[in-house]
Amino acid sequence: MIANPLLGVLFHWIGGLAAGSFYVPYRGVRRWSWEVYWIVGGVFSWIIAPILFATFGSHDVWGVLSRAPFETLAWCYFFGVLWGFGGLTFGLTMRYLGMSLGMAIALGFSAAIGTLLPPIVSGAIVSFMQTLGGLVTLGGVVFCMIGITIVGLAGHRRERETADRGKAVPEFNLRKGVSIAIFSGVMSSCFSYGLASGDPIRKLSLEAGTDPLMQSLPVLVVVLLGGFTTNFIWSLMLIVRNRTGAQFFGEPAPAPAGVAQEDLPARPPLLRNYALCAAAGVIWYLQFYFYSQGEVQMGRFGFASWTLHMSSIIIFSSLWGFALKEWKGASVAALTRFWFGLVVLIGATALIGLSNLLDA
Repeated sequence: MIANPLLGVLFHWIGGLAAGSFYVPYRGVRRWSWEVYWIVGGVFSWIIAPILFATFGSHDVWGVLSRAPFETLAWCYFFGVLWGFGGLTFGLTMRYLGMSLGMAIALGFSAAIGTLLPPIVSGAIVSFMQTLGGLVTLGGVVFCMIGITIVGLAGHRRERETADRGKAVPEFNLRKGVSIAIFSGVMSSCFSYGLASGDPIRKLSLEAGTDPLMQSLPVLVVVLLGGFTTNFIWSLMLIVRNRTGAQFFGEPAPAPAGVAQEDLPARPPLLRNYALCAAAGVIWYLQFYFYSQGEVQMGRFGFASWTLHMSSIIIFSSLWGFALKEWKGASVAALTRFWFGLVVLIGATALIGLSNLLDA
């Protein structure tokens, strides 16, 4: 197959749109606690969607996985587990910072760490730093940190200025949210190495007759299973601790702080809640469905895929944040600072992507 980087960029932007939009359906869930709707959506994200797409999009997925080396499966699963911590806390990032600010900080860290993690683990970092492309990549990482700082300062200013922020993000907490976002970004970057560890599975899938564009779908099954393990255990612990298991069957969650009980439906709208969680889960999965295709189309520039993916998510999530009025009431100075930080972040990820061209 002849690579087409322009088509690859398009696939990454579509994936970024899906990733930047997945949390929107969750906002329509009523009378469910966070751990309840998170695990329901996660079943669709990490189990149902990957299996269905791999079954119908690739050849002999179960035969391919059964023939894959155990070491390969173990590494894919292990990095999936680590990434699961990022995915788990990513939901908390949205909870405490909102979509625009939360995704900008978490994904900025993920872009920087995800770009450097594979060469660090493989030991290629020394030779990588001796090339012009490697030095440019390090410069991009520095600018990512600068962009993250600017966006964080914009969020702090917004916290002081916005009187009705509680309506857009009821549990807004800058200090807690930023700490979680940093951890989430670092752990989320493990996904890129989980995919890289699946090269033997890709080869087996191609040998089985899978279209080159779909060769990564069996790998996603294993990596996402690791992510599901982390999220399932944590959500189950919260469900037991908070005694929220009955919400799956119709018991309502307590009213959020500042919301009158009579303003909420007496019982959770179960069909609506399950449908919204399913939609959120499938939309979330689509980011990596298109990511895997974009990575293949990038050819020898595939190393730029993670940064392209992160930058597109930041843009679309920020647009959603403004559409949902999370920045309503913020001053021109706060908005200017946020947009400037966002531009720096996007420019930094673009710079990291450009580094791959310098040594081509």
